[in-house]
Amino acid sequence: MNTVRPGVDAGLVEGRDVVQETIEGLQEIRELAHQFAADRLRPNVERWDHDRGVDAGVRAQLAELGFHGMLVPEARGGLEFPLATCAAVLEEIAWGEPAAAFALLGSASVASFLSGRAGPAPSWLESLASGERTGGIAVAAGPAGSLTVTQSGDSLRLEGSARWILRSGGPDLLLLGAHGRGGPQRIVVPGDVAGLTTGDREATLGLRAARIEPLRLSGVEVAAAAGGEGGRSQLVEWIGTAAIAVGIARAAFEHATGYAAVREQFNQKLRAFQGIRVKLADMSARVAAARALTLDAAVAGSMASAAAAKVFASETAMAVATQAVQVFGGYGYMRDYPVEKTMRDAKATEIFTGTNDQCREIVAAALYSD
Repeated sequence: MNTVRPGVDAGLVEGRDVVQETIEGLQEIRELAHQFAADRLRPNVERWDHDRGVDAGVRAQLAELGFHGMLVPEARGGLEFPLATCAAVLEEIAWGEPAAAFALLGSASVASFLSGRAGPAPSWLESLASGERTGGIAVAAGPAGSLTVTQSGDSLRLEGSARWILRSGGPDLLLLGAHGRGGPQRIVVPGDVAGLTTGDREATLGLRAARIEPLRLSGVEVAAAAGGEGGRSQLVEWIGTAAIAVGIARAAFEHATGYAAVREQFNQKLRAFQGIRVKLADMSARVAAARALTLDAAVAGSMASAAAAKVFASETAMAVATQAVQVFGGYGYMRDYPVEKTMRDAKATEIFTGTNDQCREIVAAALYSD
């Protein structure tokens, strides 16, 4: 005979209810982001890739949805999403156009860095929540010590350069890495601050619609509260990059399955050939595994889990996009078909916000307690 323990049983039921509400809330937000991506992003990706820029109105529309304030606290006007919900949004937007998703990741990273800080943080957070300002991040590090910071009273003074900053192009807040007496730190710098100048925009292999450029800082001064340790923002960037990679992989996979369903060879659809079916099955499994690992890392919230998700998801995106090109055959190599863009965009996720080799070092270090 089973012994009934009301307190435990009630707790389990309550726990299941919380999980169910979380799943339903995440799915609702995911569907909203997917619909926006399908309606507003997907139809324009080839033009944006060619013209090297996303329409200006997209930034305003994403701000209207509140997506630039996903990690801004509710008390500051933001949505204060759990990180898993933020990852779901980034995945769906990346499925539409990865450059737009990286712009959102910039805002999420800046918001995670500023939350809880004194000084300029409150007004900056509110400007992120409203979309008045957006975030920008370093997508790849420059030489060590290329940007230095010194403190004088309540101010920080920045000198040097910062390479490969991804920014929206509007009024933005740039999260930069700098070196000071205490070692590496991160600092938020307004994009319109005196002493900050930009170099020529980079011509990239993929993410051609993204604005990526070097910065030069000479005598730039910000409040001391704008700087500090940036572990949380790095975690957000790795999980966000993983989510974007999943979105790219999904897009490539869907292009491949769609093409295999209509293309015929030897009087058969491609999907009837065992070799193609095996490719599609492997691609499907990899996408599902990458999404699960990314969402698990978002819940776990550790640097090692975030680094592992970034490595696995980005390499999944590259592998799936490559196989999608193979499914298309020679047409996959042509600009007239969409899969070559997914392969170019996927490569960026292996490099941006920290290379995969850097992330592997974090994962390996976590394996040992000493």
